[in-house]
Amino acid sequence: MKNTQKEIDELSYQIIGWAIEGHRYLGPGLLESIYEKCFLKELKTGSLVYRSREWLSVMYKGEKLEA
Repeated sequence: MKNTQKEIDELSYQIIGWAIEGHRYLGPGLLESIYEKCFLKELKTGSLVYRSREWLSVMYKGEKLEA
């Protein structure tokens, strides 16, 4: 099913709002990992299906790195 631009815009607005919520609640200056946990909790509360921290293989100067 292809999403319309309006649906994509609405979802983007929600996701940005969830990201901002954690920062507003906790304030600035914490580690990214703390904000990430808050963001994932917001995604779960919003019933959004997601995958977190997927591993990627990256080629860097001829060497394969797992990141």
